[in-house]
This record gives sequence, structure tokens and C-alpha cells, in this order.
Amino acid sequence: MTDLPLTLAPAEAAALLAGPDAPLLIDVREESEWNAVHIPGALLIPLSQFVARQGEIPEGRALIMQCRSGGRSGQAALALRTAGRTNVANLAGGITDWEAAGLPVEYGE
Repeated sequence: MTDLPLTLAPAEAAALLAGPDAPLLIDVREESEWNAVHIPGALLIPLSQFVARQGEIPEGRALIMQCRSGGRSGQAALALRTAGRTNVANLAGGITDWEAAGLPVEYGE
């Protein structure tokens, strides 16, 4: 997979997540937000725990960062890129735009 662009529209992200060599989707919202609604298959690493839990993020795998609207996940994506991870994208509009596009979500824990 070639390096991801800095941002991905929901439809672009969904296509990549459904394909071979799918990126890992990381949700940086808080657990209460996750419990309300989340994208199937996403890994929850809240931004408040992000630095401490970076060791859980596999090396060499493309990443898509996601939050409610794209702000927090943009910070996380930028931090990873600054740390040398080039294959990191931010989900533009977050789960809000994802859900508005009719893409799958799960409710509850």
C-alpha cells in the first residue's frame, strides 16, 4: 500500500478498510463516546491515553485516525507523522460524517 494522504473522506476510508492490507482504524474518542457509537473493527485508544498506549499501535501498518469530527484524530495523526510514521491518515469529519454517509456503525459496548 502506498502512503495514505493526510485526510480521507469517509467513503475513501471505508473502501480502504474493506480492502486487502486494510489499515488499522484507531478511534481516539473517550470510552463513553465509544460506548455510544463506534465504527466496527476500530481500536479504541483515547487521546488522553494516546502517548502512554502508542506501543499498542503496530509498526509497518497503515493507520486511519478517527474521532467525533476530525479534530482530535487530526492531532493524533499529526503526532504520529511527526514521530516518523508516514502512512497515517485522518478521517475527515470523523464518525459524524461517516454515519451521515450511511456507513456502518455499532451502538453500545
